[in-house]
Amino acid sequence: MSETIDLTDRTAETDRAASVRLNDEKMRQILEGARRVFLADGFDGASMNDVARVAGVSKGTLYVYFQSKQALFEALIREEHRRTAERLSMFDEAEPDVALVLTRFGNALMNFMLLPEHIALVRTVSAAAAKFPAIGRAFFDAGPQYGADRLAAYFSQQVEAGALFIDDVNLAAWQFLEALQGGHLKRMLFCVCEPPQQDAVEKAVARAVEMFMAVYRPK
Repeated sequence: MSETIDLTDRTAETDRAASVRLNDEKMRQILEGARRVFLADGFDGASMNDVARVAGVSKGTLYVYFQSKQALFEALIREEHRRTAERLSMFDEAEPDVALVLTRFGNALMNFMLLPEHIALVRTVSAAAAKFPAIGRAFFDAGPQYGADRLAAYFSQQVEAGALFIDDVNLAAWQFLEALQGGHLKRMLFCVCEPPQQDAVEKAVARAVEMFMAVYRPK
């Protein structure tokens, strides 16, 4: 359903908001409001009116930053995943114990992926992606693909150092990321179970690292 915009109000707000277009604090305020609304109501149920109200900005100001609900959601996805992926995908290249590095990474990643708010975001994206493929692409590129690329780059460095023997680092990265989940993520996505206990997550990560090193450790 399209939303009616008061053009008079929008014009006035545009003039006032243009000077703060690059104001990071204002952008964060809008994105945090959008996050709360989208996670609560889903993509279809959310409205720009609701986002403006929760974010504490006028609707005109909101439209200065984002021309549509789809553009706002895509920006939210990219920002959420950019910050998370950069934080999680920091590999200690000076640490000679590859298994230790992968264990730390795996535990941090799974603890994030199994958060209820992240599960809610995945469900929201999945519901909207068929109608708006760009949303699915934004989520995939900023999250899974970014993480796989960073992991593949780390594997390449370890291959050069002689610590790993991998003929296809991209395939190895995706294999490892899938193995980490141990079925926990899918069970939560389909509401089969509550978040698993920490020891169950750590056990799945440890087994994924063990299997990975058994295959890719130099013979």
